[in-house]
Amino acid sequence: MASRGSVEERWASIESRIESVDAGFRAQFLENFDMSWIFHDSALEGTVYTFAELRTAIDPNVTVVPDSSLQPICEEIRRHREAIAYIRDYASKKRQPITLDNLKKIYLILHPEEGDLKTVKYRKDIPQHRLYFPEYAPPAKIHYKVKQVFDWLADPETKRTRSGVRIAAKAHYDLVRCFPFQTDSGKVGRLFMNMLLLRAGCPPAIIHHTERQRYYEALKSSAVTMNTIVQQAIEESLMSCEKMLDEHATRTKAFIS
Repeated sequence: MASRGSVEERWASIESRIESVDAGFRAQFLENFDMSWIFHDSALEGTVYTFAELRTAIDPNVTVVPDSSLQPICEEIRRHREAIAYIRDYASKKRQPITLDNLKKIYLILHPEEGDLKTVKYRKDIPQHRLYFPEYAPPAKIHYKVKQVFDWLADPETKRTRSGVRIAAKAHYDLVRCFPFQTDSGKVGRLFMNMLLLRAGCPPAIIHHTERQRYYEALKSSAVTMNTIVQQAIEESLMSCEKMLDEHATRTKAFIS
């Protein structure tokens, strides 16, 4: 049974256990983890993928989607997974600073049609929908508000006085309330938050789709409320991973016996 400890200790233990299991289970574990991540994160935005759509998009043996009607959906899912792979990879590069370019890169992976880091633009108008809250940052103030977030992240005092979870949750809260891009600002903000969490030695916070209303209410409320939701999502991720690994260990032991 996995021992209890800090968030960072438990996640390090999970990563170590994943590396030690057989290759087949490891691949299945990681695929299921990513499918769950993409499903819940997309559902927060109102896009609900079926298991078949996720399975087809993620299956490494499916290079060309046979059903033309599924192709756009599979492309969305694959770009989402590519963004997850990017944040995992960059988070592991401890010597590399996390900057505004990382936020833009995440957005560009999801929306390659936007060009490159030099050409990507912030939104120019107020979105018509009110998915998150009644008022977004005016377009003229987006650059300033986003810069404030990254100045805060770069301030040594921020890291000295706050945990990695609190830093990631607040950065996400401020960025999504700013809503910098025309589309997918919420998804980009959560991916960026999870990059910060992974860099801090924590698991990603995968907010369950059933928490959708609470999540939106937290965005209307305060960074403290959002921090609670993020902490709960992290705890659920840890418990789910530990349970799957424990069950696999029990099955393996029974088989050997």
